Amino acid sequence: MQVFIAGIMQGSRQDLHITSQNYRDQIAALIREHIPQAEIIDPNQIHPDGVNYDRELAKKTLIEMAQRAAEVNCLIAYVPEASMGTALEMWHAYSAGVPVYTISPMEENWVIFSLSEQVFPDMAAFGEFVAAGGLV
Repeated sequence: MQVFIAGIMQGSRQDLHITSQNYRDQIAALIREHIPQAEIIDPNQIHPDGVNYDRELAKKTLIEMAQRAAEVNCLIAYVPEASMGTALEMWHAYSAGVPVYTISPMEENWVIFSLSEQVFPDMAAFGEFVAAGGLV
């Protein structure tokens, strides 16, 4: 089983910094604990210095990761605030029939509720879902 971790990196930032990526470790730990055979696809692990890419490589990476999101068994999206890259990955996954599970307080956001199989208000609720076998 391949699981793609999508989530906010720059959000609405106007600089070359990224938001804390600790959520990726939390999601990966939950998955490894309950689905040890899962292969985790994490764009931040694949491209840890992506924020410093030139425009051409950044564009290539954005498209590559969106395409990769459509080739997995499920996508976990962490969206505490708007994230254009995450929305793109969610759309590609959804369009390919890949289930999208979203952790977000923005349950009324059209992208969130339209593309998600299920929306969790926080990491704890998502953790309970995974522990109960929800991703298997």
